[in-house]
Amino acid sequence: MLCVEDYLDALEWADSIGGLQALMKRADANAAIIADWVARTNWVDFLCTDPALRSNTSVCLKIVDPQILALPNEEQAALVKKVVEILDSEDAAKDIGSYRDAPPGLRIWAGSTVDSDDLVALMPWLDWAFVQAARSLNQTV
Repeated sequence: MLCVEDYLDALEWADSIGGLQALMKRADANAAIIADWVARTNWVDFLCTDPALRSNTSVCLKIVDPQILALPNEEQAALVKKVVEILDSEDAAKDIGSYRDAPPGLRIWAGSTVDSDDLVALMPWLDWAFVQAARSLNQTV
């Protein structure tokens, strides 16, 4: 019964902010925050290269830094794992690693339940964690 009540609360919240249209607008705004960051960040890009096909909720990113791409796949995966560990240890992001069968990268939930301010705050953390992880693996980026 608790899960039903939780779901009803979520529906009430969605209705209170404007319903489906407001939820979609929030997800689009969140995806735009990530897209703006990707556009000005040289070490990361979208996993899906076609903007028309990208999810605006489960945003998947790949590492494109040439020095990192030159590494064997295992070392690329180790770098991403280190980024994820750093973010987790700092309570900056949880469960942000790419899907198991995807290339080494990051997966960011940007759905309508995420506050845009939290994504804005996350972007510098991603840059910082990437640099820290690269240094820990003796890579200069």
